[in-house]
Amino acid sequence: MTASLLTLESVSFVLPDGRVLFRDLFETLDDRPTGLAGGNGVGKSVLGQLLAGALLPSSGRCQRSVNVHYLAQQVGAGDGTVASLAGVDHVLAALSRIEQGSVDAADFDAVGTRWDMRARLTDALTDAGLAHLTADIPATRLSGGEAMRVALLGARLADAGYLILDEPTNHLDADNRAALMAWLATWRGGLLVISHDRALLDTMTRTLELSERGLRSYGGGYAFYAEQKAHEREATQRELDSARAERRRGEQALREQNENHARRSARGDRAGKTANLPPILLGRRKERSEVTSGKLREQQASTRAQLNERVGEAASAVMRDTTVVLRAPDGPASQGRVARLGQVTLPWGPEALRAVDLTVYGAQRIGITGPNGSGKSTLLKVLAGEIAPAAGNVEVFVPFARLDQRLDQLNPTQTVLEQLANAAPGLREGELRTRLALLGLDTATVTTPSAHLSGGERLKAALALAILATPPARLLLLDEPTNHLDLPSVQAVEAMLREYTGALIVVSHDVAFLDALGLTHRYWASAEGWRTEPW
Repeated sequence: MTASLLTLESVSFVLPDGRVLFRDLFETLDDRPTGLAGGNGVGKSVLGQLLAGALLPSSGRCQRSVNVHYLAQQVGAGDGTVASLAGVDHVLAALSRIEQGSVDAADFDAVGTRWDMRARLTDALTDAGLAHLTADIPATRLSGGEAMRVALLGARLADAGYLILDEPTNHLDADNRAALMAWLATWRGGLLVISHDRALLDTMTRTLELSERGLRSYGGGYAFYAEQKAHEREATQRELDSARAERRRGEQALREQNENHARRSARGDRAGKTANLPPILLGRRKERSEVTSGKLREQQASTRAQLNERVGEAASAVMRDTTVVLRAPDGPASQGRVARLGQVTLPWGPEALRAVDLTVYGAQRIGITGPNGSGKSTLLKVLAGEIAPAAGNVEVFVPFARLDQRLDQLNPTQTVLEQLANAAPGLREGELRTRLALLGLDTATVTTPSAHLSGGERLKAALALAILATPPARLLLLDEPTNHLDLPSVQAVEAMLREYTGALIVVSHDVAFLDALGLTHRYWASAEGWRTEPW
């Protein structure tokens, strides 16, 4: 029997705006590798932070019998360094102060037994193929993949008994995803992986699902979980069909009941007219008939309410499992030249990949591929005018939008509705709400400040601002757009981008996602430089 490492006891969490994210969660986590699945916005990341002690529950308690290391979904660069990304900056800072003569007990507590942390960090970077990085290099100089790899090294160096990894394959190329899974296979502590990565989740021995119905445990990895969910969807649909059939039968029975009552009343009226009864007795008979009719109406109203309630509950269960549908706005296809990078030299990156020469025509759909650190994100930033090239000319001839890996174009303090109203001033609020709803953003989401949205909700919001703005973007530059999406939303984004009539340039390590977009060309990082070929 495995020992309990983390325990949830009647845990609830209420958001700052008063919405209940989840309520009365009970669960025990042991040393079995466990995956946490669920839709966008249900609170998976919040639950991970509660389990790690980074957040406090609104009610209930989380108990931990081991040290927990939490890897956040959004690996923050900010003003930090490689050391802060790895989570060891406070240890290295304390070591430096001690070497300079500090006798502060807090510094010795921060170091503990980790007197060799500098050497351990250097060795870990070298082993991970990141020997070109040092502890003091600004994190802003790292690619998304490099930042994630350094953060994962921090998990190895943490000496924790339990790891909680939130979307750890975000930004990682195929080789580094494989390396991560190989390392996790050797991990002997407790492990909770919050992810939408099907391959990673399938390596787990247990799957938890968080939904508005609570926290539910499934045995096995993702394949078993998906099979069980398919059975559940079939069962909920059967329940809805059964409830609707029962309602039809019930309505038919009520109609027959009304018809029988009407016939009895008519017979009574005829009998009363021929029975030559005194008026007072006729009046009492009429009162009894009206009372009987009133009770019948009340009973039938109650029966109808129960039938409708069952149908409503069954329909709600089916709706919770319905695939998200996103619709791209109608618009003309892009014509002529859309963008050009003419003999551009990127400001940094591998020497062989700094030279870029690329022209985008019409509604071309280009997938940019290559290993972590090859300069894919830098290329998009140069094209968007966010950083200047070291040499060459950059021209964009149509309205465009770039969605970066952190979605920094969203104002964290404003709601999606407010931001879209500013981007499309000619549209009334009702029309804005309708268009956002078609993108899968409900009333609660569009009236919540962007900072409080989940990663998937933020991506949908950023897409909405790009394609619903006035004028709409005719060129989309997308950098790892599926990193924060649940699986139904990934499929919905795929369908929407297939309908999008503008030009598209996408950076992604998700081959299945790229294949689904109907791309026309691949721009890939080879050992000799950038190459273009048909997709």
